[in-house]
Amino acid sequence: MNRLNNGIDTIKMVQKTLSDRPGVYRMLSTKGDVLYVGKARNLSKRVINYTRPEKLPMRLKRMISETTSMEIIETHTELEALLLEFNLIKEFNPRYNILLKDDKAFPHILMDRSHDFPRLVKYRGKQTTKGDYYGPFANAGAVNKSIDTIQKIFQIRNCTDSYFANRNRPCLQYHIKRCTAPCVNKVNKDEYAGQIQDATDFLKGNSQKLQKQFADKMKTASENQEYEQAAKYRDRIKALSAIQSSQIINLQNVHNADVIALTMDAGLTCISVFFIRNGQNFGNRTYFPNVDEVETPEQIISRFIIEFYTRNPLVPEVLVNTTPHDIDLLAEALTVQLGKKCTITCPKRGDKREVIEMAYRNAVSSLERHKSQKASDAKGLERVRGIFDLDDIPKRIEVYDNSHHGGEHMLGGMIVASPKGFEKSQYRKFNLRDTDASDDYGGMREVMTRRFGHAIEDGKDSTHDTWPDIVLIDGGKGQLSVVTEVLEDLGILDQVTLVAIAKGPDRNAGREDFYMNGRAPFTLPPADIGLFYLQRLRDEAHRYAIGSMRTRRAKTIEKSPLDDVPGIGPKRKKALLTHFGSGKATANASLTDLQKVDGISTAFAQKIYDHFHG
Repeated sequence: MNRLNNGIDTIKMVQKTLSDRPGVYRMLSTKGDVLYVGKARNLSKRVINYTRPEKLPMRLKRMISETTSMEIIETHTELEALLLEFNLIKEFNPRYNILLKDDKAFPHILMDRSHDFPRLVKYRGKQTTKGDYYGPFANAGAVNKSIDTIQKIFQIRNCTDSYFANRNRPCLQYHIKRCTAPCVNKVNKDEYAGQIQDATDFLKGNSQKLQKQFADKMKTASENQEYEQAAKYRDRIKALSAIQSSQIINLQNVHNADVIALTMDAGLTCISVFFIRNGQNFGNRTYFPNVDEVETPEQIISRFIIEFYTRNPLVPEVLVNTTPHDIDLLAEALTVQLGKKCTITCPKRGDKREVIEMAYRNAVSSLERHKSQKASDAKGLERVRGIFDLDDIPKRIEVYDNSHHGGEHMLGGMIVASPKGFEKSQYRKFNLRDTDASDDYGGMREVMTRRFGHAIEDGKDSTHDTWPDIVLIDGGKGQLSVVTEVLEDLGILDQVTLVAIAKGPDRNAGREDFYMNGRAPFTLPPADIGLFYLQRLRDEAHRYAIGSMRTRRAKTIEKSPLDDVPGIGPKRKKALLTHFGSGKATANASLTDLQKVDGISTAFAQKIYDHFHG
């Protein structure tokens, strides 16, 4: 209570100095971290609301209790204030502004034009690579499906430039008719450029135009008795027709838009976002934001739009089923951000209404499934409290698992679960640097030392909301002993409930053994709801750890030692790999051997040799 009163006193002192002008205010913690960014039409009237906590939700009460100072920026207009709020939320990502837990960038399709023969790949992150980007897609699965379709129809390569440079005969993609093998000159540059143009037209939504072109070419080939060529065009027409018939709604009048539908029930909120690009449905993403019980649907969707577009690209049209608070101001701000007209509309009839209703139905069904899952999780957590003799329902459970491939690429994974579900934005992976190959105990020791050692250094002790109630380890007695030793050395063993879960005989699910300090090993009945919940946590940690390890391994495999040699291009790289067989063999080659490679001059051979031998 004292902390809350101190926060109120801080805000009162600032409020006395405020004018009635519009502007933006920032709540700051003791360390200067930005806790919250807010926009106001009237700064004085808005900020004074924070001095009346009895009217505020618990989320904002916690924010006030952590506030030790404020920063104020006055603006000329409310629009300027809203634009500044956009930019500050994007820059600082304040904890009490967070409505969306998932901050992962949406994947795109990239037509990589950095090579003479462009390739088509899935891309996530900053768009710095030269080429054309199409998206966003709702998830990686939607991207993979689209790329698979494009490869079937247009036969565009998706291999890396390194792989392309090292080919001397067609790969499997050519034989299954997914690529025309430009790497070995099965198709010339102009013919391949035609394939790229067709694929680009498809991604831009011109599939009907392509169908007509293919139909004309099929007819011509058939008349010329080129039946094999005609069959290729027939198959492409079939694939395009299948894609068009798979669209479950009429998108004729919706070209580039985000469709946002909100539904609320039983204190829970679900927002479904569909991505319509070039008249095609690129899938949807569903969110279950944590909202304050006093917020109206209009306020929630307005706050959602602000936060969503601080993280994601803007589009010219946003369709909603609930009219946002201050819709005109919000649309004006998005227009300024986009650099051209952006509209927010709540359609009542026609094709656009049909799209909104589809998104709303998806939100309703998703919320029903979410409620069912939450009810199951609540029962599981209550049972976990009893299993581990806890005083209260655990608010945060951290689960750890290590993964490696043949002793290499060792990696530790941490997942986080709470009564709200999996907190994916708080997952962490640890690239194990100080652990010997295949040393599982050493890997667990390094993970625990880094996780809790860093937390203590940063002042995030057992009073902080990122401190776990339960630490669950995928392992047996040995792992439990190692982690116990680490936590004991750090002086925090008594601040967490430490549990190891090991698969039982024959690694059968349902016969797991549990190990805890001070208790004999025990098992749970196969149908125990607490066991089901803990298995789900363990399996998620395993999925995350092995998936992260495979991603790291794939990046290592794709990288060649030759990539770091200054001035090396695809032709020289191909010549070296063809001559020596691998990047490693090239790195170990003598200067004399390097000089024997076709296309490698004496001077460049010396450069390569010096790079690897200093």
